[in-house]
Amino acid sequence: MTAMLNASAKMMKAAMLYQPGEVHYEAVPLPQPGPGEIVIQVGAALTCGTDLKTYRRGHPVLIKEYPSPFGHECAGTVYTVGEDVAVFKPGDRVVVANSAPCGDCFFCQKNDFNLCENLNFLNGAYAGFLKIPARIVAKNTLPLPQPIGFEAAAFCEPLAVCLKGIEACRIQPGDRVAVLGLGPIGQLLVRLAKLEGAHVTGFARNPLKLGMAQTFGHADVVANLTQYASSEDIVKDLTPKGYGFDVVIEAIGQPHMWEMAIQLARRGGLVNLFGGCEGGTKIDLETRRLHYDDLTLVSPFHHTPRHFRQALELIASGQVDPTPLITHRLPMAQVVEALEQVAAGTALKIALKPDHDSAGYL
Repeated sequence: MTAMLNASAKMMKAAMLYQPGEVHYEAVPLPQPGPGEIVIQVGAALTCGTDLKTYRRGHPVLIKEYPSPFGHECAGTVYTVGEDVAVFKPGDRVVVANSAPCGDCFFCQKNDFNLCENLNFLNGAYAGFLKIPARIVAKNTLPLPQPIGFEAAAFCEPLAVCLKGIEACRIQPGDRVAVLGLGPIGQLLVRLAKLEGAHVTGFARNPLKLGMAQTFGHADVVANLTQYASSEDIVKDLTPKGYGFDVVIEAIGQPHMWEMAIQLARRGGLVNLFGGCEGGTKIDLETRRLHYDDLTLVSPFHHTPRHFRQALELIASGQVDPTPLITHRLPMAQVVEALEQVAAGTALKIALKPDHDSAGYL
């Protein structure tokens, strides 16, 4: 095993979720890589809506037992490498995805890599160091070209998810696109829709998010949902001749907003039910409208290695600079405060950095 330091004698600090709503930032053993694995020194980790949900109510996929590390959007520097790792060496700057497909199951054979039956998830970015499983090292860990910083690189995962979502929309230049919800994901969706040549209207209730959609996403129109009494009023006021939008993307994950998204689409339009709703919830669909108005409903999930690479290319080329979405920067020890700020709507994305000798270890 190659190592920059004697890792076996080290401890690090990590945010550990003991139960929903209870997080301790505490000393834990610094991980050591097995065959095919690497350990990275986290350069920056980002808050995420999924991590907020995990903090509030746990997660059936990401959290298998308590206490558990969590957080999944990050980039950093290779610290140690295990046996049989030839691609990376200590000191390399990398960005890692939060999953990698097996390549062998039924869904992978159908090229539905996001639906892999053995999807190998990565969790634990809110820490000084993070061990990367061998499959993610091999399939979804990418070297960072200069001068991309760790904060920008950490956006590769959410941007990859949005790229898959936009791909499903089949946007044509000039299409009228509505994005419901302007959190970080909604902001990225607005920006990507603009890159496809769409006329984009962003909807939210938070003035911070509405302003960001203009300055970051370059939305053509922003609309405060509190100012409209009904979907019919939105369609009448904001679409030509009141026909409705060509494409509607729901980026909130609430059943009543899924229903609104369907109501905003024109006849022959496409509705992207992008935001994941809480398990067990349902929506009402008017079957006559769904059939006779020839609507297309899509609901893309997660990302694939192809989208992860495409995300890094967009950031590296400067076509998407995601860093304006970072509204705050805090030390890793304040991860709970960061998540609470996001929940309160006073922050969009918060960059967290290990705060012990710039590395997070003792």
